[in-house]
Amino acid sequence: MRVLVTGAAGFIGSHFTRHWLAAHPSDEVVALDALTYSGVSANLPADVPLVHADIAEADVEGVDVVVNFAAESHNSLALLDPARFFRTNVLGTQALLEACRRAGVRRFHHVSTCEVYGDLALDAAEAFHEDSPYRPRTPYNASKAGADHAVRSYFETFELPVTITNCANNYGPNQFPEKVLPLFTTRALDGEQLPVYASSDNRREWIHVRDHCRAIEAVLLEGEIGRTYHVGTGVEASVDEIADLVLDELGLPQSRKTVVPDRPGHDRRYLLDSTRIARELGWRPEVGFEAGVRDTIRWYAANRAWWEPLRALSPIDENSWATTAPSAPRTPA
Repeated sequence: MRVLVTGAAGFIGSHFTRHWLAAHPSDEVVALDALTYSGVSANLPADVPLVHADIAEADVEGVDVVVNFAAESHNSLALLDPARFFRTNVLGTQALLEACRRAGVRRFHHVSTCEVYGDLALDAAEAFHEDSPYRPRTPYNASKAGADHAVRSYFETFELPVTITNCANNYGPNQFPEKVLPLFTTRALDGEQLPVYASSDNRREWIHVRDHCRAIEAVLLEGEIGRTYHVGTGVEASVDEIADLVLDELGLPQSRKTVVPDRPGHDRRYLLDSTRIARELGWRPEVGFEAGVRDTIRWYAANRAWWEPLRALSPIDENSWATTAPSAPRTPA
């Protein structure tokens, strides 16, 4: 089988590429990536062919399966350049779907996010289900929601065989150092302050990238065409708790935390109900949260040569949007 992985040089895409090759050594895997600032070709095995291209220009002739990770994904950057997110995440995905339809691709799997549903109150008892209404609150969230709708439309209208996974916040090795865990870890290792948002009690559900890759594999092998599956762990932690884990693992004091203003549209909480994938496909997470986070922190401490050159490539300073983006009032939940 010939598998095309888009966004393959990114964090999750590169982990999935390595996972699929290890689990399915007889398959041919082709990596495609636009190699924007967060695409790191060194994340991929040297023997995997890498096509440097935008997903809107992807050649899918002769491909059996497409796994679409390609996306702009940094919420703070989306406040400064929202058009960039809609071009890649919505129009790029639609162009890729059309190419797959014309080429007769046997399976299109789309990787989405919990953030398309909006947010939950901190004290809410419910979680998001696969049929929960979409209520995106930021340009990034809205662009991913638009991509999901495009994928479903190609299934309903053209019978393109698709599946979708909506996943919790990922962490693990090789994550670009703009995301919260590597951001905190690399700043701590460089003797800098850890910027904790003022709403430090806001929580996210966390999953190790290896567990996410296993879930996508399960959906590709056993999932029902046209179906959406949630991929989560039920384990929640606040940004403040993540900062505390980093400081504790590195033996640093609490004084290394500094409070920064919340970004506009800052979501309070996400939590996915992952009953369907557990019940129908037998998938469950294997990596414990604290052990996985501490192992990740140690990976960054041991791999400075990987992340140090990348820090200067990030187009966003976590404080820059505070003076650039307009404030936005919270709509009632």
